[in-house]
Amino acid sequence: MAKRTAIIDIGSNSARMVVFERTSRFGFHLINETRSRVRISEGAYEKGGELQEAAMERAYQALSQFLTIAKSYKVRKILCVATSAVRDAPNKKLFLKRIEKDLGLRIKVIDGHKEAWLGGIAAVNLLPIGEGITIDIGGGSTDLSLIRNRRVVETFTLKLGTVRLKELFFDKKAPIEEAQAYIDGALAALPDSFRSELAIGIGGTIRAIAKTIMDRQDHAIEKVHAFRFRFDEEKKFIRKVAHASIMKLGKLGIKKDRLDTIRPGALIFLRVLEKIGAQTVMTSGAGVREGLFLSDLLRNSSHLFPANFNPSVRSLQDRFCTDRKFSANIASTARTIFLALKDPFGLPDEALKHLEIAAKLSQIGIRLDFFDYNKHSAYFIMNSLDYGFTHEEMVLIATLIRFNKNNLPKSSFTRPYKKLLPDGKTLAWLSYIVSLAQIIHISRAPGRIEAAFENEVLTLHVPFETSLAQERIKKLQKPGPIAVQFV
Repeated sequence: MAKRTAIIDIGSNSARMVVFERTSRFGFHLINETRSRVRISEGAYEKGGELQEAAMERAYQALSQFLTIAKSYKVRKILCVATSAVRDAPNKKLFLKRIEKDLGLRIKVIDGHKEAWLGGIAAVNLLPIGEGITIDIGGGSTDLSLIRNRRVVETFTLKLGTVRLKELFFDKKAPIEEAQAYIDGALAALPDSFRSELAIGIGGTIRAIAKTIMDRQDHAIEKVHAFRFRFDEEKKFIRKVAHASIMKLGKLGIKKDRLDTIRPGALIFLRVLEKIGAQTVMTSGAGVREGLFLSDLLRNSSHLFPANFNPSVRSLQDRFCTDRKFSANIASTARTIFLALKDPFGLPDEALKHLEIAAKLSQIGIRLDFFDYNKHSAYFIMNSLDYGFTHEEMVLIATLIRFNKNNLPKSSFTRPYKKLLPDGKTLAWLSYIVSLAQIIHISRAPGRIEAAFENEVLTLHVPFETSLAQERIKKLQKPGPIAVQFV
């Protein structure tokens, strides 16, 4: 597969291009994202679905500039898809042929089931989920995928979209009950199998609603990907958005660029969540574009990453780890110490995964600057550990890395994240273990250690000289009664 791949998605409302760079076989990261609000569906739904000349020209100009950007990145592969508005247009061939002839870009028009499947592929690989239903609300359609045991087992597509409903009902100032009846009529065809406690929201409408809910809840981090909320707690707010006048949307916290389509989108979202019996909503920052990239990247792996593999962890290692073997030694030692201290101090089993990742990535900030590298490493985690983790997990890993020298986590740092972090005792012990593991390997000598804890003494069997480590351990802040001895 090409080292750099551009993915272009021509939706009813916007056209977007992303450029991904591979760092290893399955490691990758985003290096560019460009968006143009081309509104290719503008005026189409009132005119039999025909794409209008002005809209096609906007799309042409945007795609031309996308290709210029892709060329500047020396992209070797470009995948371009078009969704609802183009596939429903009787004159789509005119548009497609012009783009291919003049720009040399071949656009693949995908149906709603493919669109739903791509959203599902993105969700199972880039979110910490195993079951659920993805809901991708676009300008012309709403596409759903049913996920069971990390597999997309069924898809369904509905002709319900924000621009479609805007032009059919909201622009005409029709009673909202008419739009609701239209939505419910379409939802009547949804198979009974589409029932799930977890809904995964995809698309600009749902991200906009989620960002507003995050602000209302004073959520500690701004990342919308993997943000979760209880439907019963926010149902009233979503209904308010759907029923509000445009003048009142701003007071509800809706951003200006969403004012004209957020109401039909919120109404669709509300009715779909009620129909599938959702209790929790997880927002996805990934959708069709990421799904298309992953369908190509993972085409020989059943469209799933290998077990226990995380693309963000691998990408950070590939780009910033100065010594992979050294970091692996730290992680192995952290695991050994955790297993020795787990029962005596009541540490949760599930914390081991996050402890090992923190230890493995503890050195990545050195690539930026050696001094205060722990702070740089934590910053990387908070901003680049994008995929496969809950917000709680991401904050925990960043905190363990932030305080991986001599001091335990400080309340001045952890206070804003209190709702996301484990209890103070657990956090302190996990932080201590990461710091201790690094100190043990200060000489960078290879070798596997063994650990045992008894009578408040942690005994470490180490196959290398430890005088430097013993000197440093004296300065290490302890979370409880523990002494360290080497044999």
